[in-house]
Amino acid sequence: MNTAIQTLNKVVELAQKRRDEALGQMAQLQREMTQAQDQMQQLSSYAEEAQARWSQRSSTGVHAQVLHHHRQFMHKIDHAAAFQRGVLGQRQAQIDQAQQRVHVTERDLAGLRRYTERKVQALLHSAQRQEQKQTDEMALSIYLRQRLARTAITPKGA
Repeated sequence: MNTAIQTLNKVVELAQKRRDEALGQMAQLQREMTQAQDQMQQLSSYAEEAQARWSQRSSTGVHAQVLHHHRQFMHKIDHAAAFQRGVLGQRQAQIDQAQQRVHVTERDLAGLRRYTERKVQALLHSAQRQEQKQTDEMALSIYLRQRLARTAITPKGA
């Protein structure tokens, strides 16, 4: 195989590796996003349960200090939920960037494959033309030898 084609095949392999790495990174980010979503769901459920417990407890009356502690606790939960929403936003932005990288690497890989295929086809076409040329030259050579042999056998005066 032509060294240019071998070099192109190596470039295609590198492009495949880059694409595979980009896909792996995106898969990892998606797993992290799922974990962050699960954490957000757990936090939301916990906040809802805490509020439901508070509603039951407060119906019988509570001290001002207990109310104060409850408000501080709910503020901390709200703060944790806001932080987790930020994490989710960051994860989504990272996934969007990873998807863009995957798209770019797949486009590059497809372009390199098409280019390599065109080069291979051009080399095959060139080889076929060269073979046809050699076949034509051999056929012409045989024809000329046969013609020369016929003229040498045929008397000139006949």
